[in-house]
Amino acid sequence: MAEGFVRALKGDAIEACSAGTEPKPVDPRAVRAMAELGIDISGQKSKSVMELGDMEFDYVITLCSDAQASCPFFPAKTALLHHGFDDPPELVEGARDDEDAMRHYRRVRDEIRAWVETLPGSLAGAK
Repeated sequence: MAEGFVRALKGDAIEACSAGTEPKPVDPRAVRAMAELGIDISGQKSKSVMELGDMEFDYVITLCSDAQASCPFFPAKTALLHHGFDDPPELVEGARDDEDAMRHYRRVRDEIRAWVETLPGSLAGAK
């Protein structure tokens, strides 16, 4: 969802490239939550950080605790930052039904959007 928001809201200023420590298919509920706001992430591909090879980044931002703990090494010029969000798939484990599950996705989606709207300004001083 973060990559989708960055591309839609900040694509003129920021190039987003998301990857995970354990990539999984793009979550259908995340696709639905974003589609509700007119953002199509259905074509996004979950990538492994290993697939990024020796690409250089100004910032690497982890969004969940697992990624923060297992983030690979990046060159010294790369600023490593963490901004944590709840993980919707974990939140929905006890959901009563699909609508209850979507409530969690929408909350996290809206939190991510609010954070993305602060970029790139909120990165100032991070290096």
